[in-house]
Amino acid sequence: MRRPVIAANWKMNKSSEEAEAFLDAFAPLWTDRSVEVVICPSFVSLERVARAASAVGLAVGAQDVYWEPQGAFTGEVSAEMLVKAGCAYVVVGHSERRKLFNELDQDVGNKAHSALLRGLSPVICVGETMDERRAGLTEEVVERQLRLAVRSVQREQASRLVIAYEPVWAIGTGVTATPSDAALVSREIRSLLDRFLGPGAGEEARVQYGGSVKAGNIAGFMESLEVDGALVGGASLDPAQFADLVNNSLSLREKE
Repeated sequence: MRRPVIAANWKMNKSSEEAEAFLDAFAPLWTDRSVEVVICPSFVSLERVARAASAVGLAVGAQDVYWEPQGAFTGEVSAEMLVKAGCAYVVVGHSERRKLFNELDQDVGNKAHSALLRGLSPVICVGETMDERRAGLTEEVVERQLRLAVRSVQREQASRLVIAYEPVWAIGTGVTATPSDAALVSREIRSLLDRFLGPGAGEEARVQYGGSVKAGNIAGFMESLEVDGALVGGASLDPAQFADLVNNSLSLREKE
């Protein structure tokens, strides 16, 4: 049975001190421990957050990684460095990385491969723009992005994958996909994983929805068993709001 996972992508927010204060406030409010919670702070806060998070049962992820193990790559951080800092997860291919930093589909695949080699679980982001959605290209875009992202993934690594369906048009806009849309694309992602990695891979990987997720709508998305969690941006910055989101996430379906 796949354990639901909700990841907080803080982006370029919170100092180390603010991050630690968040954890102190969030931990006693987090009542539904059947949901795995991953905190993704900035690079400079990783070690401090990891020490505090481990004490309360939270996992830690990074917001990006470079695929080379070491070398003359100014400004980059390797998977091995992230592991030693206390990370279990790393986000790769976020739409902001693709758009603002010209990250290519093959770059996402290289990053996912490097993460898996070092024992990290990659949170692989896929999703279409509004123009692509209006043109009916959602499935085509997701297929292309996912195919290149998992091209070096082995069948036995499928259970370590987290695929985040994040329609670009819903990120930070206040507009969300409908729960039925999210379930439909999540089902397609599982089918693609079966095709790319082998039968059953889609059932082993976890699939998240991301894009203007809040405490008031998370349960609707996760009512479908196709959706295993969420990648949360702005709504993860306030500890009380994020605790409500996590605690509400499974309210519309039976908890195992």
